[in-house]
Amino acid sequence: MPIKNNVTRLLDARKIVYTTAEYDGSTFHSAEEVAQLIGVPADQVYKTIVALREEKGKKPLLVMVAGNREIDLKKLAASVGEKKLHIAKHDEAEQLTGLQVGGISALALLAKPFEVCLDRSALDFEHIHISGGQRGLDVQIGVKDLMALTKAKAVEAT
Repeated sequence: MPIKNNVTRLLDARKIVYTTAEYDGSTFHSAEEVAQLIGVPADQVYKTIVALREEKGKKPLLVMVAGNREIDLKKLAASVGEKKLHIAKHDEAEQLTGLQVGGISALALLAKPFEVCLDRSALDFEHIHISGGQRGLDVQIGVKDLMALTKAKAVEAT
């Protein structure tokens, strides 16, 4: 039976077309490993990274970047109008999101105070794969649908 959670219920309720792929979520997998497990290119599987601003009280960022790319904090900071950003440590990211690293998804955090950013590389694709809000669940969704739902800003992040 397919996994149903808040992300899939949200997509169903909004009548957004998506597909899911399940894999062993008992351990953490990098986005590149997830790509291998579900049989898609790593440049189409996007990981979600929590980035923090230097100034206290400003919304943290959820930054989606392709699994085969590394985040460039200087480019990202310039793209969002900040002087400096840093990546949240695993425990910090889990505390801020309430989700396990490897299962952090902007779709699961729509009601939370995050600014959502999507690396411009995603604009080269009609659909990308992102976390379904828990380890072991991947969601393929249209880039335009993802951006509309999350109010994501296209940024230079890699």
